[in-house]
Amino acid sequence: MDRTEIFVAERPRLVGLAARVLTDPAEAEDVVQQAWLRLDAAGGDIENLPAWLTTVTTRLCLDRLRARRSVPVPEVEVVERAPDPADDVVLADTVGVALQVVLDRLTPQERVAFVLHDTFGFEFATIAAVLDSTPAAARKLASRARAKVRQPAAEDALADWEVVDAFLSAARQGDFTRLVQLLAPDAVVTADDAAVLAGTPQRIEGREEVATFFNGSAKSALPVLVDDRPGAAWYLQGEAKVLFDFTLVDGLVTEITFRAEPEVLSRVTRREAVTLPPSGTSSRQKDHAPDTKATRPEEKR
Repeated sequence: MDRTEIFVAERPRLVGLAARVLTDPAEAEDVVQQAWLRLDAAGGDIENLPAWLTTVTTRLCLDRLRARRSVPVPEVEVVERAPDPADDVVLADTVGVALQVVLDRLTPQERVAFVLHDTFGFEFATIAAVLDSTPAAARKLASRARAKVRQPAAEDALADWEVVDAFLSAARQGDFTRLVQLLAPDAVVTADDAAVLAGTPQRIEGREEVATFFNGSAKSALPVLVDDRPGAAWYLQGEAKVLFDFTLVDGLVTEITFRAEPEVLSRVTRREAVTLPPSGTSSRQKDHAPDTKATRPEEKR
């Protein structure tokens, strides 16, 4: 068969994979169409075309997931035997609302590792290549995702990123009561030397004091990831200037460290914010229009 015939034969499987990862059938169709365009533009011989299509489709899905958090993803090609298309389509059809809610709470890396391994049976070596990671790290990502998926929704505590986003939302809205609820009794704000020079406070101690400082502020803090930890950052002209690095224990904020060291800021990447109601119960409603007006560190956040 030529490339076109192979793609037509593989298309149901690819759509099923993309639908499982993205939990959006329309977006899955779009991704597979992009994969076809890449195949059409690709030159030279491709030794294992089904595997190539699987890798490209997965990469495009990962691009989409990370784009929701504004995280770039590199291109990696890997050879892997394609699973049976009929089995994959059946599995993709099982995506339900409940699972979608859980998958939405996984990081892009966790989501891809979980879907590729637990649903489609890919080896961790292959998943590691797709994620530009190691097999051990890929295994850990899938295990962590599996634990989140299996956790009963009624008993599910807020994930770290939900706590951070709830805190920032309460700060912007001036919800002092909610800020206090999200802070540990001995909560503290600290700062590295570079952040202090940029105008942040060096230290604030105590739940009430920290809540007072953030109450009605942080209006220009954008949601970020640093080393896969959720946080926030003040941006200027598209560049992170001060990181709000959160430390959480048992669903409470124990410390917020302002960081402005260039080496730390180089690891900061944007992510998508989530709008949470004041009670802290997640609505899962994505906020696609965060406040991007810059506020200088020396001004009250």
